[in-house]
Amino acid sequence: MTPSHSFPEPGLVPELLVTSLEKSLEFWCSLGGFEVQYDRSDDGFAYIARGSAHVMIEQRGAGRNWLPGALELPFGRGINFQISVASIDPLVRALRGASWPLFMEPETKWYRTGDVESGVAQFLVQDPDGYLIRFQASVGRRPSSR
Repeated sequence: MTPSHSFPEPGLVPELLVTSLEKSLEFWCSLGGFEVQYDRSDDGFAYIARGSAHVMIEQRGAGRNWLPGALELPFGRGINFQISVASIDPLVRALRGASWPLFMEPETKWYRTGDVESGVAQFLVQDPDGYLIRFQASVGRRPSSR
């Protein structure tokens, strides 16, 4: 059965186990600019999207949780989720307005990508369960200095 939604189907959608669906939706939607595309409240599940960035959130202990090992806070150790946005400024303002701590302050960073460098304005923040989120906005390309 094909879901009745109008957003493009991405090739990869992470599903994050969380301790509280309500707190996670507050972070991801109210502060992060995502929108609920659909949910299954009986299963503690929501599918959210912001443009082409899609995430599934499932509350631990509700529905079917696939756990290959112990789940201890902070969740997602060793991974960060990069989310491309037009500008990081509104997100930084929203997070600071909510007194939400940033894991890494905003910076502009240039990364070598072949024979050019790609610039991004970026910052890192942890969601309520410790998943590391990197919001980034392109600031352009330039010839590589190497």
